[in-house]
Amino acid sequence: MQTKQHTMIAWMEDKPGVLNRVAGLFRRRNFNIESLAVGHSETPGISRMTFVARGTPRDMSQIRTQLDKLINVVDIQDVTNEPVVMRELALLKVQASNGNRSQVMQIVDIYRASIIDVDLDSMIVQIVGPEERVESFIKLLSNFGIDEMVRTGRVAMVRGGKSEKQRDVETAVRGYTNGNG
Repeated sequence: MQTKQHTMIAWMEDKPGVLNRVAGLFRRRNFNIESLAVGHSETPGISRMTFVARGTPRDMSQIRTQLDKLINVVDIQDVTNEPVVMRELALLKVQASNGNRSQVMQIVDIYRASIIDVDLDSMIVQIVGPEERVESFIKLLSNFGIDEMVRTGRVAMVRGGKSEKQRDVETAVRGYTNGNG
């Protein structure tokens, strides 16, 4: 079976140690997490984790089954084949002197990125967008010299109104937060 990137979303209790348990599960199964973003969800007490891992559909099914067994995980959704909006944030400190500053600014404009800090010999720029656009932006700016860089990892949200699966997730989250989980 062919391996490919899978994007999964997990809703979990916002408690200490939960992320460690999830990461430990991946380590024990010998799967690499290629991207990970965690933050608060719209439901108080529930965090939303978006992670990307490479594997076969069978591998991802195993991961999903194992995640389901973790007591703090409320629900999991594989959005790999769903119509989703995916974004990533990157901050880059780029070398920008008087000689090349305008070129850096042109690239920032073309990519609809933002300059968020300027110093005598550097700029900090921010880009939010699909992973491919962020990659392309980084590749172009690397010609000027990147002093520092940080990326958030992929975040994803299913397009359109609520699907049946999304309503199931909401029901699971509500039940969990009401003490029925």
